[in-house]
Amino acid sequence: MQPFAGMPYGYPPAYCYPLTELCMYILFVLCLYHAWKKGPGHMAYLLGGLGFGLLLEYVNVRASAGYVYGKFWVMFGNAPKDIPLCIGMGWAVIMYTARLVTDALNMPIWAAAAVDTLLAINIDLSMDVVAYRLHMWHWDWENRTGAEFSLTGQWFGIPYGNFYGWLLVVFYYSVFARWLEKVKWAGSKAWRIATPLLSILISQVALYISLFPLSDWLRTFGITSAHRLVALFIIFITLAVLGFMRKGTVSRTRLPIVTWLVPGWFHVYFLCWFFAAGFYLENSWMTFWCILNFMMGIGIHWIIYRSLHQREIPAV
Repeated sequence: MQPFAGMPYGYPPAYCYPLTELCMYILFVLCLYHAWKKGPGHMAYLLGGLGFGLLLEYVNVRASAGYVYGKFWVMFGNAPKDIPLCIGMGWAVIMYTARLVTDALNMPIWAAAAVDTLLAINIDLSMDVVAYRLHMWHWDWENRTGAEFSLTGQWFGIPYGNFYGWLLVVFYYSVFARWLEKVKWAGSKAWRIATPLLSILISQVALYISLFPLSDWLRTFGITSAHRLVALFIIFITLAVLGFMRKGTVSRTRLPIVTWLVPGWFHVYFLCWFFAAGFYLENSWMTFWCILNFMMGIGIHWIIYRSLHQREIPAV
């Protein structure tokens, strides 16, 4: 008998969760070391991302958002509504390294936040379908539309609303933090430290409006989470393209190693499990999209690399 209705896969090998958790801790420590060298503003943004991620997960799980987590070493709360520390760290390192990239590109605030968001969702699209099948978390499809949709519902078993929420969380945290850093007190050390906390508070209000009153109102017109997700993708891609067209002067620079390690680890690690656990045999379209998303991640980072290392063309 499998652990969840509609899920044909058993639990992964015993080393899977500890290995995943340990890797997440290492990535977080590497980012923490980088942030410590860069100063209090970077430290605050990374730690703010950790606090924001843990707060979001705690609120969502406690509010019966339709999912529960598997058992990791360090968990907060009472089972089955407890959350892993490593999940908050995952939020933190993804948002932190994405911002390092867009800061180097010297893009306008709206565009930079949009690119942060697209870099984050590129990771999540690869990770979620695999982590779900590894039972790192479980979506409660049997109480949604029936257990038979556990693997086929919406994005191969992942609700579209999950990705919609991801987009909003990363975008709000990034854009509000950047705005707050532009105020007249931005030169103050205390303000730089307080900025991520204020960004979290403002983001929570914006998220509540976006996920509840606004979403409920849009549903009255038949606009579902899938429609909202596609709309956000179009908006953020448009902002990103416009940002690349209008970006300021970009000096040739080398991005810190964490900006490659974090997305590289997420993409490669979960793609390895995708094939090692046999998930690729389940659905050819899922396999196609997982590989395509992996290739898109490589392509996006190659474009960024070229943008930061392009040679000046001498005047004719």
